[in-house]
Amino acid sequence: MAEGHRITIEQGTDHVRVVRDGQVVAESERPLLLRETGYPVRYYLPPEDVRTDLLTPSATTTYCPFKGTAAYWSLPDAADAVWGYPDPKPDVAGIKDHFCFYDVEVIEQR
Repeated sequence: MAEGHRITIEQGTDHVRVVRDGQVVAESERPLLLRETGYPVRYYLPPEDVRTDLLTPSATTTYCPFKGTAAYWSLPDAADAVWGYPDPKPDVAGIKDHFCFYDVEVIEQR
């Protein structure tokens, strides 16, 4: 990684929920917390805790030199609201197949 740039991933126990238009899209008590220099903490949720039936794959991709190529999914009325790394770089392999949302509500911290 670039000097001064750091990414850490830890198993979280926070209860997090994603609600869109009054509907719970995801809820987890086992998010992965990804901390990256210069960015807010991001919660990566396991697929079993995400309503994947509400996600539509998007053609959008972005590239991060530290994490790899991100794939995006849209929610009803919210384009590219969800992303993940299907084939992340080895340093962040733990986030593989997890989903990350822009708006996550932390219900409680333990």
